[in-house]
Amino acid sequence: MHTPILIVEDEPSQRMTLARLAGEKLGYQVFQAENGKQALQVLKDSEHIQLVLLDLRMPEMDGLETLRTLRETHPTLPVIIITASDDLQDAVSAMQLGANDFIIKPVPLERLKISILNALKFYTLTEEVTRLKRSQSGETKFSDLIGHQDGLENAVTIGKKAAASDIPVLISGESGVGKELFARAIHGESRRAGKPFVAVNCGAIPEKLVESTLFGHEKGAFTGAVNRAIGKFREADGGTLFLDEIGELPHEVQVKLLRALQQKEIEPVGASKVVKVDVRIISATNRQLPEEVRAGRFREDLFFRLNVFPLTLPPLHKRSKDIPDLIQFFIERFAASENKPVRMIAPEAEKTLISHRWPGNVRELENAIFRAVVMAESDTLTKEDFLMLEDLDYRFTHEQELHHPPEGQTTAHPAFFNLLFEDGKMKKMADIEWEVIQYALTQAEDNVGQAAKLLGMSQSTLYRKLGERK
Repeated sequence: MHTPILIVEDEPSQRMTLARLAGEKLGYQVFQAENGKQALQVLKDSEHIQLVLLDLRMPEMDGLETLRTLRETHPTLPVIIITASDDLQDAVSAMQLGANDFIIKPVPLERLKISILNALKFYTLTEEVTRLKRSQSGETKFSDLIGHQDGLENAVTIGKKAAASDIPVLISGESGVGKELFARAIHGESRRAGKPFVAVNCGAIPEKLVESTLFGHEKGAFTGAVNRAIGKFREADGGTLFLDEIGELPHEVQVKLLRALQQKEIEPVGASKVVKVDVRIISATNRQLPEEVRAGRFREDLFFRLNVFPLTLPPLHKRSKDIPDLIQFFIERFAASENKPVRMIAPEAEKTLISHRWPGNVRELENAIFRAVVMAESDTLTKEDFLMLEDLDYRFTHEQELHHPPEGQTTAHPAFFNLLFEDGKMKKMADIEWEVIQYALTQAEDNVGQAAKLLGMSQSTLYRKLGERK
């Protein structure tokens, strides 16, 4: 995917020259406009333009007037002034209106290249800071999600309806699909936007501290309680409490959480009276909670209280059309933060990433792009930038090898596993284990994380065992 830029120039020959430099020579996706009015219309019709090359001397609406109007509608969009004028006052006026650079015609290719790279880097960092500020202030929007018009379209539609009320939401999905970001978007588009958004990973809290972490405790309530703590519920008062990995909560804490949801009050550890709280609950899990309920590990009444508005986020391999947008987003972010000249990804490399199943979902893709940007030697990521990384090299190829066992072995039967080869010789334990692993992967539709759970082993152990068969 090429970064889209807009060239605004009334002189056809100059416009074509700039388009050739930016498009053919530098590899950007070029949009063109003959004057300021047409440029503003192009920007209105296309939300993806990331930079404007703007001439000063134009009929109908000159460059300075266009820039002034553009700053009202696109305050952070980078603008580079391209002009034949060497009047210092023009440069001063343009910079005062927010232009990022000022280049005098004829435009040297290297000068244009450096100017565009610097402007895009500034734009990326500015957008990232803005996004982080919205996140910290509880104002994340669904528009902050990348690719949501495609794979997440249905989930976003449901999420916007959930945002219109205080109804409890349970977000289900594999690890790494972005459940917390989605919860932040629900909060940011609700009436509680701007109020506290407090996220708690229930699986990361030591079991003995879960209750005091959620509900708070009084000084001296237990050994080590040297100070009073208000707890996450009171931290989120007036806003939203996001309970991630809700399925990890100890059974005894589930009882108290149910009371907090029903009565809208909590009882801090060691306190003599309850405390009223106004909190909207959004919870998330990568477990199948109905199965946890049937197994007696999760309270049925709490499940029904949390699951009022269920919402499922699809894994990345089921929204592959979103991957190009995610790739470009991560390239721009990490190229800017790591001060690398990377701008795009080669078609062959992009095709490889799109075809991969990504068991770690968006988080795994993000890490892969980060490493590739750091390792890259040019402005374009190639397949080699990913294959040189041992773990990704294996993950990109293991799907094709899973169903091709070594010669002499047979694939696992759905009901039992043969202990003997076809020639009557007994199989080694490693051969039997390989067939079991194959069957688990088949049951999990090649999702390594789910297969590891079925086999009762860690995901890293399963990857190691798969790598041994490479």
